[in-house]
Amino acid sequence: MAEVRERAEAVLRRLAGERARLREDQWRAIEALVVGHQRVLCVQRTGWGKSAVYFVATALLREAGAGPTVIVSPLLALMRNQVDAAARAGIHARTINSANLEEWDEITAEVASGAVDVLLISPERLNNPDFRDTVLPRLAATTGLLVVDEAHCVSDWGHDFRPDYRRLRTFLAGLPADTPVLATTATANARVTADVADQLGAGALVLRGSLDRASLRLAVHRLPSAAHRLAWLADHLDALPGSGIVYTLTVAAATETAEFLRSRGFAVASYSGQTEDAERRAAEQDLLDNKIKALIATSALGMGFDKPDLGFVVHLGAPPSPIAYYQQVGRAGRAVDHAEVLLLPGPEDAAIWRYFASLAFPPEEQVRAVLAALSDRPISVPALEPRVDLRRGRLELMLKVLDVDGAVRRVRGGWIATGEPWTYDAPRLRRVAEAREAEQRAMREYGAMTTGCRMLFLRERLDDAEAAPCGRCDLCAGPVLPADVSEPALAAARAFLGRPGIDLPPKAMWPTGLESVGVPLKGRIPAGDQAAPGRAVGRLSDLGWGERLRAVLADTAPDGPLPDDLLAAVVEVLKDWAHGPERWEARPVGVVPILSRRRPVLTRSLAERIGTVGRLPVLGTITRADDGGAEPSRTNSAQRVRLLHAAFTLDGDVSAASGPVLLVDDLVDSGWTMTLAARVLRRAGAPAVLPLALGVAG
Repeated sequence: MAEVRERAEAVLRRLAGERARLREDQWRAIEALVVGHQRVLCVQRTGWGKSAVYFVATALLREAGAGPTVIVSPLLALMRNQVDAAARAGIHARTINSANLEEWDEITAEVASGAVDVLLISPERLNNPDFRDTVLPRLAATTGLLVVDEAHCVSDWGHDFRPDYRRLRTFLAGLPADTPVLATTATANARVTADVADQLGAGALVLRGSLDRASLRLAVHRLPSAAHRLAWLADHLDALPGSGIVYTLTVAAATETAEFLRSRGFAVASYSGQTEDAERRAAEQDLLDNKIKALIATSALGMGFDKPDLGFVVHLGAPPSPIAYYQQVGRAGRAVDHAEVLLLPGPEDAAIWRYFASLAFPPEEQVRAVLAALSDRPISVPALEPRVDLRRGRLELMLKVLDVDGAVRRVRGGWIATGEPWTYDAPRLRRVAEAREAEQRAMREYGAMTTGCRMLFLRERLDDAEAAPCGRCDLCAGPVLPADVSEPALAAARAFLGRPGIDLPPKAMWPTGLESVGVPLKGRIPAGDQAAPGRAVGRLSDLGWGERLRAVLADTAPDGPLPDDLLAAVVEVLKDWAHGPERWEARPVGVVPILSRRRPVLTRSLAERIGTVGRLPVLGTITRADDGGAEPSRTNSAQRVRLLHAAFTLDGDVSAASGPVLLVDDLVDSGWTMTLAARVLRRAGAPAVLPLALGVAG
């Protein structure tokens, strides 16, 4: 044992520097993996050194002639950091992911030849048909160590459950009995820990340590508006130590916040799931090199981003659980004595949580409908959409769960039904939903705390047996930074957030598979049926107009005439549309409202007041036939077109219009209502259609 430990310490020094020494639990894990060939679960705080365990174990196992280590890792940022870290220890690591398709054959050949020490793959890769059927069996037979990073994703009790992680059971079953397995996470409460350990198998060694982070100083500032939150950042960002991350709950908020801070002279970049991979890489590197003060990011920059000297994490809006929050703030303070962690909750947080909760596993009748639509012949998700009443993201999530359960299987060309019996586990799904609601209540409680200790609160929610008051947070020791904002910063933030106007790109293609459900539409939308590019006041998720739009356009909002402040915003949008750099080609000659079934008074009022201000006649109205079908905003694109393609009627005459017609609606969700209503106007003789809406969902 002494000789093995000395070799392990030598590898650690190559990895982390000459002064590095193994922690006792790090050594216990390495010993169990290398000597005992056991299965190990490490639940340890961020920065504890979980990656050191698997890199040291890899080096020792490879010296003994073992096959390559396979690391299942959830994010590209995490993979890139791990490849770089492995190189420091003399370990050759490669990754197979969606961003390097052109290298897959080369990497697979390197693995087969023994030239790769570590192969990193995403959990989604485990069910890629080619990878699963050709690469995975050979990989399972030769793997020297399997590492499941961010293992809380395995459990549907966890805050970031991913169905693809469940496929690790199949991978585990295919491993030789003596293949060591390591699962690691920093964010698992007792329930998640037990669930993951159970999936590792009987006899798994669980090493759980204290989750305290002595470098983190937690604080909360409850500010009255989004403008105050942006102004606080503008006033105090320079006072925060080093460089850091500002997390937002939505892509729109990340984009807006970055734009505002750049307008105030700060070097920042935005980062989200919609950011191109090359831009992500550049932004990550700029933060690592301290070329920017902050990365304004969604949870796409969550697990695994490793910058040891990260000086702060600020949240504009609260994540939906204390566990998710702890995971994100854990990015900070790994190799510095003090890091500032600040939460700026907003009134829109709960609405955003509800939206993401709506993407959960569907009710049984919808699941059964999908199973009934599948057969032993492959069908793709786009071709399945016209037959089922589910949005694409929710449909794909459901299919992954059903695949793990054995009811369906992903094959080349799409999905098939296996014919295996399947039971809808309603009690478990209900318990998971209740657990999510409890987490949201806890997060609201965290933001409202006025006494106690914030770190203690978070550690208790992670079932940390060693939890104690930290003595550092704003409740224990007082706030480090004030909550006040300056008048100039607040005025600038209000002006920035008060600017109305976003683009509405027109649809160019019909959804796939409409002919299979009796809708004679396919391919490209003819130019003569298309709308022109449109505009809206803002998104419901915007920091600026979002709160005001939600008050008028929420499902529970009463119908009524257009409020004056929204009319003023619409007028500003029209002025910019007429005179801005991306102006319309010709001024509209009339207005036609889509009479919303939920808000007909609002949409009629919108058209009439635009007509009064712009001296434009209201040329008619478009109404939707009430066929008793599903509300189209709740379905996928194919279902929406199926429901709406013949549902609109024009009451009026646009055939004499000498220019574009302004088509107005209250809320754009998928965009298909606007698209199909514009088609009606074009076919009735309108030479062009300019869509205009108050709000855009999302």
